[in-house]
Amino acid sequence: MKFWSRPTFLIIIIYLITIQRVNSSPSSLSVPEHFLRCLDTQPSDHGSPNSITAVIPTNSSFSTNLMNGVRNLRFASASTRKPEAIVAAVTETHIRATISCCKLLNLELRIRSGGHDYEGFSYTSPVPFVILDMYNFNKIDINMKDETVWIQSGASLGQLYYNIASKSKVHAFPAGVCPKVGAGGHFSGGGFGNLMRKYGLSIDHIIDAQIMDANGKVYRNRQAMGEDVFWAIRGGGGGSFGVILAWKIKLVRVPEKVTVFKLERTVREGAVDLVHKWQEVAPVIDRDLFIRLEIKPINRKISKGKTIKVSFIGMFLGLPERLLNITKQSFPELHLTKSDCMVKKWIDSTVFWANYPEKAPIEILNKRVSTNEYYWKRTSDFVQTPISKQGLAKIFQTMIDHSPLPRRVWMQWNAWGGKMGEIASDATPFVHRGGNIFMIEHFMNWYRPGDELEEKFLAIARSFKEAMAPFVSKNPREAFFNYRDVDIGITTPGYNATYEGAKVYGDSYFKGNYLRLVKIKARFDRTNFFRSQQGIPVLA
Repeated sequence: MKFWSRPTFLIIIIYLITIQRVNSSPSSLSVPEHFLRCLDTQPSDHGSPNSITAVIPTNSSFSTNLMNGVRNLRFASASTRKPEAIVAAVTETHIRATISCCKLLNLELRIRSGGHDYEGFSYTSPVPFVILDMYNFNKIDINMKDETVWIQSGASLGQLYYNIASKSKVHAFPAGVCPKVGAGGHFSGGGFGNLMRKYGLSIDHIIDAQIMDANGKVYRNRQAMGEDVFWAIRGGGGGSFGVILAWKIKLVRVPEKVTVFKLERTVREGAVDLVHKWQEVAPVIDRDLFIRLEIKPINRKISKGKTIKVSFIGMFLGLPERLLNITKQSFPELHLTKSDCMVKKWIDSTVFWANYPEKAPIEILNKRVSTNEYYWKRTSDFVQTPISKQGLAKIFQTMIDHSPLPRRVWMQWNAWGGKMGEIASDATPFVHRGGNIFMIEHFMNWYRPGDELEEKFLAIARSFKEAMAPFVSKNPREAFFNYRDVDIGITTPGYNATYEGAKVYGDSYFKGNYLRLVKIKARFDRTNFFRSQQGIPVLA
């Protein structure tokens, strides 16, 4: 006969008592009410009930709490399933109680840091679920002696940048240009931005982390969680393994002054030739220079019809004199002049890249809640072979054909190279390193609700994406995990997502790193508690 140890026996007794308390609730209680009652059966901080951090659909503030983190109005419709509760955790105890009650009531857990998940996975689900909102986990602790920062997962990139600038004029962190994005999801998916050619991705400068597992256990550092888990959460999506509580990052050095610019050229002004040359130059030019392209259909100013406008948006770690020497030597066709250049402090450049007004104060970076104004679809591609001029002309015409203005498909092309090509593809789960020339982000926006209208514009976006197939990576067609796309494939709701079932998107996002992620998942989250339609499944 097997005898349980005393600690194990006590845990089982506590678990059975909790179930009895929850199940002894009046049968008339709704699922959200059961959830609130369950929260208050869990251990709490100083006797304060855990339920004070939660709202349910019958609360007057529920809609506001939900919509504050909904960045895409596609997922705000009346037909979108709403959570049974939203828990705005303040302490780890609240997170632990939320996990426990989701398990007891068979509810899925969605973890929301900033709410920028492109397919709404952090705040939607096809089955009953609860949102764990990390908004209050936003502390940022900077140690300038060793140039490190502990940042909690609910803090935004804008808050991080603002806090760095308050300590130093010559430090920065390589991450995205959207200041409202939450650190939790951004870092766990890779984190790219305009410093990546110089310094790589965010994950290349994460040196430690804290995570809570499905049993409520907190691992305070990488040694405790194990190097395999630490590897997995830096690019493999932390939400598939646990609740990321905080990251420890290493700052990078930047000059006191940097240079930014934005040049616009239409097809009539030689955009095709310039984009063709950009493919050749941008990935190999001085790594202090990053040039993004924005390619958009516009109405012609003189004759009727549409044309393409290409914006060349630059970030240079230095002053205009050196920048102009570089462009004159490597990209003279751009005709960049000193009058095109704007010299700024690094922190002011983040305001520029966020498309805030020119004279906006840097305090605007601390703004975390967006006004939801439109509906959209975003996807990604990687390009590994330069596109010919004929191919570019075809792409431009296809964009025009797919753009019923003012609604339109448009793209951002982000140059790779530099540091990105020096880091091994298996150093982190982020596999898209050397061999890529640039990454494409596809955009489709519309501004009115309605299922028929949504299907119309999604069909346009999908048709254009299909038209791009000859020009992008193949076998698999690679995609960026932080730019989720359900059209690649999803798994069915529940615990039973399989390795083979998830392989369709696992290969696109992670290629050869997918199997390693699955094996780590099987050890760290054996019951697949942390799951979504595009999560990492367990192996069996």
